[in-house]
Amino acid sequence: MPSTVKKKRTRREKFLADMEGVVPWSRLIAVIEPLYPTSGRVGRQPIGVPGMLRVYCLQQWYRRADKALGDALCDSQVLRDFVGIALWRESVPAEALEGAAGA
Repeated sequence: MPSTVKKKRTRREKFLADMEGVVPWSRLIAVIEPLYPTSGRVGRQPIGVPGMLRVYCLQQWYRRADKALGDALCDSQVLRDFVGIALWRESVPAEALEGAAGA
């Protein structure tokens, strides 16, 4: 029988829900998308503007270097949900693991 007990929301979950509502994601994506690299490169392909923008915001909000945020994304379902990563389908962005985003 499934449990009906609700888990208390963490501060992180509350904060990310707030940011989901106040950040103008679609406007930011529209500005960045024309400048963002697409496929055609050798190696791991970019994850797309929406996911990478969210990764960048997480780095700023939580003061995490690329590698530290990559580790946090691997460890935290809440962060993966916010970025839109399903580990069974795709991997954590290379930029968050390799320092390619400017750390």
